[in-house]
Amino acid sequence: MTWSIIFHEKDSGRIAIAVATKFFAVGARVPNIAPLKGAVCTQALTNPLYGPHGLRLIRENVGAADIVRILTTPDAGRDHRQLHVMGADGKFAAHTGAECVPWCGHWIGENMSVAGNMLAGPQVVAETVRTMRERHDLPLPRRLIAAMKAGEAAGGDKRGKQSAALLIYGNQDYSELDLRVDDHTEPLQELERLEEVSRERWTHFRAFVPTRENPAGIFDRAEIDAGIERSLAAER
Repeated sequence: MTWSIIFHEKDSGRIAIAVATKFFAVGARVPNIAPLKGAVCTQALTNPLYGPHGLRLIRENVGAADIVRILTTPDAGRDHRQLHVMGADGKFAAHTGAECVPWCGHWIGENMSVAGNMLAGPQVVAETVRTMRERHDLPLPRRLIAAMKAGEAAGGDKRGKQSAALLIYGNQDYSELDLRVDDHTEPLQELERLEEVSRERWTHFRAFVPTRENPAGIFDRAEIDAGIERSLAAER
């Protein structure tokens, strides 16, 4: 009932997930990221325990194939689950259970994986992959949304649309961007709108928040406002 992307931007280390479905609040359960280390997407008849357990394994330096094996082997419902991961080894692996509702399947590449179930057909994953690989002209958030929209145009979730999410982590313990559309007639369009709104101020403000390197961040409001204005002017 879902399809999703895990993407690793190797030059920056950023890890991102985009997901869409005909189900409520997909962003609350499917995407899980350990910054600079790996990611887990748990879907189909989802097992929400896969996310936190998978992140623990990533932080323990477990590789992708072993994470999939460790999570699915003891799970009596594994034939109804779908899972794809980026492990601590930087590789990708996936599991699509034999009882997942068709069309279901996954694609594994060098820097990303795409998996889906209850889709209109394999073209949904194929178009998502193609667009993600081709749209290097777009900044990462817009590239992910464009790829998901291409998959939707190819049929998407065969039941319809309801929710979508976009999650990106850089080199900090908190997200760079965490957008969720929990219930909407056009969730990917709404996700696209929210991403545009994030560029009005949030993405510029982000440069001033505390980091591991500067635990206090910048807290002088005049300096923050001036910096944001400079950043906005540079984009005009």
